Amino acid sequence: MGQAEKKAGPPPAGSGSFLLDYWNEPAKDAANHVIERSTHGLILLNKYPYANGHLLVALGDARPTLLDYDASQRAELWKLVERATQLLQHTLEPQGINIGINQGRAAGAGVPQHLHVHLVPRWGGDVNFMTTVGQVRVLPGSNEAMWKRFVEVAGDTKTNA
Repeated sequence: MGQAEKKAGPPPAGSGSFLLDYWNEPAKDAANHVIERSTHGLILLNKYPYANGHLLVALGDARPTLLDYDASQRAELWKLVERATQLLQHTLEPQGINIGINQGRAAGAGVPQHLHVHLVPRWGGDVNFMTTVGQVRVLPGSNEAMWKRFVEVAGDTKTNA
């Protein structure tokens, strides 16, 4: 099949987008640290966090860039970002939150075929010697314990979202 004949669309499960795989495997939400699902997307803990509580938000429709989504999908993505922000505030009470998208491999995207949003909780003085000089991240606590805290808060705040 020639290049022009290939059909566009989201990659199939197992295609390299772990986010799409997670979307297609709701029975594995606990193992995958998925905190919450909506009709069109999910909120989960990052497997390789920059800080404790580093969340990812993604839609179940894998597309590489923000403008590849239509307006209603972008609105749904932002609604999930708002919910993830609420979960961070209620669970960890950070002093700030970095919210960002790395669109494309050159911008640092680890999964360039599936746009996702990073939410990283921040506190004053949280960048220290180990991070800036030693290039080592020190994260107190496990992702498993962090996931349990988020799921508990998600249940408590679901009706207030």
